[in-house]
Amino acid sequence: MFGFLRRPKVRIDIPRLKPRDDSVSYPKVNLAELTPEVLPYLGQAAYVQLAIFEEISDAMNGAPTVGAKQALAPAAGQALDKHERLVAEIRRRVDTPSEVIEPFVAGIDRYRVLVKGSDWYEQLASVYLTAGILDDFFTLLAAGLPGDIGPRCVAVLDADTARQAVAGLLGEAITDDPVLGSRLAMWGRRVVGDTLLVCRSAIHLTGNPQSDEQRIEPVFTEMIAAHTRRMDGLGLTA
Repeated sequence: MFGFLRRPKVRIDIPRLKPRDDSVSYPKVNLAELTPEVLPYLGQAAYVQLAIFEEISDAMNGAPTVGAKQALAPAAGQALDKHERLVAEIRRRVDTPSEVIEPFVAGIDRYRVLVKGSDWYEQLASVYLTAGILDDFFTLLAAGLPGDIGPRCVAVLDADTARQAVAGLLGEAITDDPVLGSRLAMWGRRVVGDTLLVCRSAIHLTGNPQSDEQRIEPVFTEMIAAHTRRMDGLGLTA
């Protein structure tokens, strides 16, 4: 289930850190072909949000100032709210949401170790950049869910994250220390590949490498364009 920590069977060149070229005609993707069953989708998305909450909370614990702790608190609270709302969707279908979530815990926790960062600033950059990619991905994938569950998940995942405060803390630090900016630019390029592999682990694959890549490519292109905009917003080169 957690093949994103091994070499993928479908070749995907990652990271492709180029914004979407509007002059190129990308094929429309039927996201229903990529979206897994409802419960696996909800289980993985719910644990992703809990992991984001834990990472922001950990960053709060290590924050150098009270002001930084206060700036991070709303982002932590909103990640926890997203988790709880996704768990409520699981509970509509089964009595024990933890059993739906549990299969995804080990793989995502291993991923968290890979993108943790060596200091507080790398950790903060990871929180901001990887959470953005994961929110974008599970929002896109929700469009393929059947019935009214898709729009409800989009409403949860596409809600305001309060993570602009995280970007503000990073931007101030980068302005004060250009060397830090160069280091975080390299780190931002490093974490995107591991994060896209997490996304790939959630996609329903047909087993045909050529058609699978054709279906996945436009989705990843869209996500990387958004990632590049977040990097640009920090003054970092993707």
